[in-house]
Parts: sequence; C-alpha cells; structure tokens
Amino acid sequence: MDSPDGKPLSLVAQLMQITLQAEAGEIALSIGVIFILLFVSALISGSEVAYFSINRQQLNELEDSELDADKRIVSIILRAKELLATLLIANNLVNITIVILSYYLTFRQFDFSTFPVLGFVIQTFVVTFLIVMFGEVVPKVYATENNLKMARRMSGIVNFSMSLLKPMSWVLVQGTDLIDRRFKQYAQQVSIDELNQAIEMTYEEVPENPEEKDILKGIVNFGNISVKQVMVPRQDIKAIDIEQDFSELKAQVIEWGYSRVPVYKESLDHLEGILYLKDLLLKLDEPANYDWRSLLRKPFFVPEKKRIDDLFRDFQTKHTHMAIVVDEYGGCAGLITLEDVLEEIVGEINDEFDEVEESQLNQIDDRTFVCMGKISLQDLSKNVGFDMALFEEEMGEVDTLAGLILEIAGRIPEINEQISYHGYDFVVTEADARRIKTVQITIPGEDTPPIAEGAQSEI
Repeated sequence: MDSPDGKPLSLVAQLMQITLQAEAGEIALSIGVIFILLFVSALISGSEVAYFSINRQQLNELEDSELDADKRIVSIILRAKELLATLLIANNLVNITIVILSYYLTFRQFDFSTFPVLGFVIQTFVVTFLIVMFGEVVPKVYATENNLKMARRMSGIVNFSMSLLKPMSWVLVQGTDLIDRRFKQYAQQVSIDELNQAIEMTYEEVPENPEEKDILKGIVNFGNISVKQVMVPRQDIKAIDIEQDFSELKAQVIEWGYSRVPVYKESLDHLEGILYLKDLLLKLDEPANYDWRSLLRKPFFVPEKKRIDDLFRDFQTKHTHMAIVVDEYGGCAGLITLEDVLEEIVGEINDEFDEVEESQLNQIDDRTFVCMGKISLQDLSKNVGFDMALFEEEMGEVDTLAGLILEIAGRIPEINEQISYHGYDFVVTEADARRIKTVQITIPGEDTPPIAEGAQSEI
C-alpha cells in the first residue's frame, strides 16, 4: 500500500492500518467461545482414543465392576460402530463451528483490507494449528496414557451424545455397513490371492518340498472353500435301504468297509439316519430277524454353500464325523466327512483298509492330463495349476470339470470332440447320453497361440 505522497508504506505502518470493527467485549466473547469449543474438541478426540485403546484385560475388569461408569463403558464399547460414528460427527461439527467463528473473528471484527495476507495466515495456519495441537494431538497423547480414567469421566457425556446424535450416526453406520458388505468379499479374495502368490514365490527357491507348499496353500484357502466343492456327490454315495434284512445288511457293510453308512427310505432324499459300524459290531451275534433300525443315529444336515472351516467347527462341537449335504429344495446333494475336510489341507489320506480307487487325474506329459469328469475344479486348480479366475464367468454354480465343460459348450460334447477356451484344450474321451466321464486337458504353454474365446473344433 502507498502513502499519500506516493511512497510505499512499511510493514509496521501497514499493520497500524488494521482497525477494529467491533467492541472489545464482542471480540472477547468470540475468543472465549472458540477456546471452549477447542476444549470440547479435545474431550471428543481424547474419548475416541480412550475407548478404542481399552484392551481385553481392562474390559474384563470393567465387566466385573459394579460402578455405573464402568457399566456404561462396557455398554458403549459393545456399540463400537455407533460410538465411532457419534464421535466423528460431534468432532466435525465442533471443528466446523471453530472455523466459522474464527472466520467471523478474523474478517468481520477486524479490518484486514490494508494487509489481507495477515488475515489469511490467521485464518488458515493459526486456526489449523490450534485445532490440530490442542484439539487432536495433546488430548490423544493424554488419553493413551490414561484411557480408563478418561473413559470413566466421559462415559455419561458420551452416552448422552450417542442418544442425541443417534439419527445421524445410524445413517452413517448403515452406509458403512453397505460399503463393507460390497467390498468385504473382494478384499478377502485379494488377500488370499496375495498369500498364494507369496507361497508360490517362496517355494520357487525350495522346489524339493512340494508337500509343505500344498499344505500352506490348503490352509490359506481353507476358509474360502464351500462344502459343495469337497463333498462326495449324490451318485457316488454308498447307502443302505432301510428295508434290507439283517443278513444282507451285514454282508453289504463288510463289503464296503465304511465306518458310517447313510440309511434311506425309498430314495436318498428321505434319509432315516446314519448306521455306525461300531454299533453294528456289538450286534453281530443277533438272529437274522434282528431289528437293526434301532441302531440308527440322527443325521447331521448342512447346506451346499456352507464353508468347510465352519463345518470343521461344527464337527468339533457336535462330536460327529459325517454330514449330509442338502440342496436348496432339501434334497440330498451329497455327503461330506471330516476326512474330506482335512484332506483339503494335508492332501489325500489313506489307511490300510482303503481300496485303491481309480485316480481322478493322470498326467500324460508336462501340459497334458486325463481327468475324471467329476473332479472338482478346486482339485484341478491345486494339482494342475488350472486358472479358475479365467473361467469365473462360466463357472456360475458348477464345481466340477464336467459341469464347466457343459457350461462352455451348452450341451454334452461328442466323444473326441475338442473344445478350446482361454488357451485350454478340453477333449472329451468318454461320455454317455447323461454325463461326461473323462476329459483330456492340455493347459496353455509358452508356445500356445492365442485362441478365440469360445472356439470349438473336432479332432
């Protein structure tokens, strides 16, 4: 700014030009309200740290306490999402009010027209420093060292604030829950993929321990596998008709060698119970007309989409080793045992009584495999390196190789028909009018030319 004689005014002279536009009492009141709000902001920030830093041991002490404040703290912590939403809303409301009042104090009660830079500095940097230092940093440091003390002192105020701001916090909590549900599955999948990639990278340097790698990958993917992917399908279940006589029953059970056998009436959709071999052994000397149906135990039913980690816990709590898998209509879809679940981690489990079954997967060369149509895509991915992500859209609800080929082709392919998709070549080597039995797979290699999506050809 220039003086009347045309010469620039000095900095001090410009500061002298700043004038008051309000009475001293009004200014003092504005400053007083700002400091009160800063104190309130400090209490809110400190409360946030105090409540969310309470550990398990402190919480146990609070649960055993008879003090009203401690009971309120436990009640508040149980509503953690609502607590966080309330504190954030309250803190933002207070800080916005501080900013508005500081603007009023800076530009309405003082005239900075001769030195606008000073007004900008006060409004931006000084107010920000006061909010961050005294409204955030100092109270949070104090609350970290004295969390229980501050939580007790603020329990009544926080509880009242949660009731007062409940409509606003409810909207915020519901919105975050919706977002959380939308992205939770994706976030989990990304995490699992990263862990699998880390395992692959680690064991590239230690190729002599493939069993360790398979076990680690089994543990990582354990909570992401559904019962339907692991179960014995309905058509492969060995079961007993409840109308069989005792002699036929004994011969059948001895032939199969299973420790537990489902028992049905008319069809597998009407299961009457599970027959345990250990119960039957105690009755081998009974006459041929013995009513063996009294030995049946109540079956344990689980849905197809149940995760095997949840099923494993159910097996532990219910002290059972077998579950009947039911579809959405309540019909029998398959059977799953504790052994099936454990095999997803440790691999195939065989004892001296197990018969050598026909392998579901045989390797021809580095890139060619012959598989049973009923092999699960999960097993195919684990043993062959089959990239399930490429077929995610086509997989839908199917879990087997035969089901995937039916989805891609839209029909049961002819024998020796080749179906090429995403670089994979599928050749149906055995099939009938109802299902695909065996398939030859050639996985992509470095020399594999790109194939048009969905292309099919005869060989």
